[in-house]
Amino acid sequence: MPRIRYLVCYDIADPKRLRRVAKVLEAYGRRLQLSVFECSLDKQRYTQAKTELAEILNHAEDQVLFVSLGTSGDDSSILIEAMGLSYTGRPRVTVI
Repeated sequence: MPRIRYLVCYDIADPKRLRRVAKVLEAYGRRLQLSVFECSLDKQRYTQAKTELAEILNHAEDQVLFVSLGTSGDDSSILIEAMGLSYTGRPRVTVI
């Protein structure tokens, strides 16, 4: 089963839930920044990770983004999927 690389970013309102989310993601990938992980997941582990996270999140306050980076060498477009608060792409603004 092919593995897809994901950039997983989160914004969690409660410190206790924040620690629990980080602990779950440590089992699936490597930490790149405080709230950012890189995970290489097949379909089963992707579903398992999302299920574990869904049990922790307050879906009205928290957000977890799964940004698909594709497989190695894959040039497909990037997909951003949100859990909890919805993700709305924001227009780019140039500040000078």
